[in-house]
Amino acid sequence: MRAVIVAAAVAFVVSLLGTPVAIRVFTALKAGQPIRSLGLASSAGKKGTPAMGGVAFIAATLIGYVAGHVALTTLPERQIAQEKPTMTALVLIGLFLFCGAVGFVDDFLKVRKRNSDGLSAKGKLLGQALVGTGFGIAALSVISTNGQTVASEHISFIRDISWLNVGKVGSVIVFVFVITAMSNGVNLTDGLDGLATGASTLVLGAYALIGYWQYRHWCADETYARASDYCYEVRDPLEIAMIAAAAAAACVGFLWWNTSPARIFMGDVGSLALGALIGGLAVATRTTLLSILIGGLFFIITVTWVIQIVSFQTTGRRVFRMVPLHHHFELAGWSEVNIVVRFWTVAGVCVAIGLGLFYSDFLAATG
Repeated sequence: MRAVIVAAAVAFVVSLLGTPVAIRVFTALKAGQPIRSLGLASSAGKKGTPAMGGVAFIAATLIGYVAGHVALTTLPERQIAQEKPTMTALVLIGLFLFCGAVGFVDDFLKVRKRNSDGLSAKGKLLGQALVGTGFGIAALSVISTNGQTVASEHISFIRDISWLNVGKVGSVIVFVFVITAMSNGVNLTDGLDGLATGASTLVLGAYALIGYWQYRHWCADETYARASDYCYEVRDPLEIAMIAAAAAAACVGFLWWNTSPARIFMGDVGSLALGALIGGLAVATRTTLLSILIGGLFFIITVTWVIQIVSFQTTGRRVFRMVPLHHHFELAGWSEVNIVVRFWTVAGVCVAIGLGLFYSDFLAATG
């Protein structure tokens, strides 16, 4: 637990103190967020607000993770099994950085062109797919000393579903889909001050808890496994907990400056990175299907966006006033702050239900 706390604390402080530096740097570089004229109240006065703020919490997460590993050197021998960075960390941090890089290219093009047309939708999806494929193969190829890989050839809910074996090729396809869907879900949610940041904090916090719980009930821990018939067959859960906790805390530090009225936006560099990390955490903890519920707000916003597109293209009619969904409520007369707080509430309820299901499975198995 000490390593997880250190990772989170350091990431929070670095993000809280580092984001103002990012604000000054991106303001000096005139990296203001281009705002589309959609007639929305939330868009008023935001033109010129610096974007690419995701760089701040990405850096803070990495520094926090390193600090957590330094803290591991002071722990008892039983807890030093993951003292060195593992393949799990390489996959999760790789997804975080490289999907963030795709978003950075998108943000850079928007700033350079001085309009909201950055990387094309096809280009963005191609970048995400390439990153997902590369790390998906790595997640299935490198086996740890306890015989586990980062990803599994099974579809998972709270753990692997034994009869849903999709094979290595199928698993890579699922991996790419999860990463792409989650990163685009967070990207669609990032439209109001603090909305995506707050929701991501809740989801990442949930995965920090799941990762640590799996570490305390880990099949690779012979002391625990001998005393219990119930353990989690995952790889490197302490790494998962540290990375998720560091990212959640970094988002909290960033939220201090990103909440309404935002002094900086995370940009696609932040939203694509966060979504990819959350997707990677879902795969690594064997909670792929459960992540639909834990990240319920992202799922709702993505599904309503798809419904709107399909409805308009097939019937010419709109189901919602505007998508993503938060803009529908803006046009219905809700204030930006009301939408953000209420959507955070929805995200929190989804996280609570997801964690409840995760824990209830443990209770049912242990009696």
